[in-house]
Amino acid sequence: MPDELKRIHVSTWPMWVLGLVIGIDTLDQSIVRGIVPQLKSAFHVGDFDIGILLSAFVVVNGVITLPAGYLADRWRRTRTIGTTVIGWSTISALGAAAFTFPVLVVIRGFLGFGEAITEPSANSLIADYYQLEERGRAFSIQQCLFFLGYGAGVALGGAVARQWGWRMAFLVSAVPGLAIAGAAWRLREPSRGGADRARLGLDSAGAAHGPPGRRRLIEEGAGTFLADMARGLKADLITILRIPTLRYALVGVSALLFTVTAVGSWLPEFYERQLHLSQAASTVAFALLVAGAGIPGVIVGGRVADKWAHRIKGARMAIPAWCLLVSTTLFLVSYLRLPFWPSYLLQVVAFFTATMSIPALRAGLSDAVPATLRGTGFGAFNLVSVVFGGAVAPVAVSFFSQHFGNDIRTAFLITTPPVYLGALLLLAARKHIDADAAKIFARIMEAVQEDNARKNPAPLPTDP
Repeated sequence: MPDELKRIHVSTWPMWVLGLVIGIDTLDQSIVRGIVPQLKSAFHVGDFDIGILLSAFVVVNGVITLPAGYLADRWRRTRTIGTTVIGWSTISALGAAAFTFPVLVVIRGFLGFGEAITEPSANSLIADYYQLEERGRAFSIQQCLFFLGYGAGVALGGAVARQWGWRMAFLVSAVPGLAIAGAAWRLREPSRGGADRARLGLDSAGAAHGPPGRRRLIEEGAGTFLADMARGLKADLITILRIPTLRYALVGVSALLFTVTAVGSWLPEFYERQLHLSQAASTVAFALLVAGAGIPGVIVGGRVADKWAHRIKGARMAIPAWCLLVSTTLFLVSYLRLPFWPSYLLQVVAFFTATMSIPALRAGLSDAVPATLRGTGFGAFNLVSVVFGGAVAPVAVSFFSQHFGNDIRTAFLITTPPVYLGALLLLAARKHIDADAAKIFARIMEAVQEDNARKNPAPLPTDP
């Protein structure tokens, strides 16, 4: 590390709280995956209807996530997250009162606002709390709790539904959600770009904070505020899409998350139908896969992302690309007509390798986007995740499954190969990320020099 760069230790508490926010949101979303048989029986629906339910949140999420990212660059993020968690915990509990399947779809759809708001704000906060050399670790903690929530949602949903019915399953996250909301509310709001400035040995006095969006909303009216936001969001997106790393990475992430979400949504059903496990065994196997392989994967991935950040050219993009090329091949082999244990062990290794890619990828996006645009940048990241992952993927698997006689194996074999395209695009992004990150630090130094010049203007020349 160059001598002029300065390392400052920051408490791990913020990364754990922000990880718990993502974890409880994921638990809410994945509960449905553990109670599919009960919902089919209660509402007399098929695979395609369940696919719609799994994708219901996408409409609200897709509409909100970019404006939410824009506001995350301007509003107090910690308070926004805390309030949002309270709202979605309440909405999740309302699912227990659904009396028809369309009503349940609508209720679950409104949960989309949770991830839409918390994802850009939480990721922007992590980048402002932690310096470049610590972001891999910070995102690995966040993603550990994501996978824990994913697996716990499926396992808890299935266990509670078998014991007390599917309605009770929607209530399991309400109380912990309120506790996590309180912790997020009490977090310190860091200055925007503070971690980047600290790394250069600068104080945070000149850090960007963004315009006071809430005050403008109150004083000038909602119409003026929305018009200003539309213009500002357009300008921010144009700036973001001019960053080469982001152009490649967003397309690569789209291909990646399409397949990851497709497999994650239907893997318990794959175990039950194609590998002949019981519902209880299927949900336990899936939960163990997610927690037992996913959590170690992101922990190792975070350490690798930080350790090799300066040792490999474009490491933040190269590491995810290599991991995905290996994991996709292992997953494809596991879908062949193998007994349960060979198939499952291949998937454990594949899932571990795939999840190693996540911390480096998220840290890379933080490195390549200026602090004042990270909310919008992660909003764009979340949008492609939602559209190509949460929206299209579950429905695509259900479509191919029904078309081929409820054969999920064939559906997986069709929907998995696009990950190869995503990995290749991430390799292309590798060529640009180091230069894009360096531009951010160069702009910080330019801003400091301009600020110093304003405060200490050069004396005017005097006549001889």
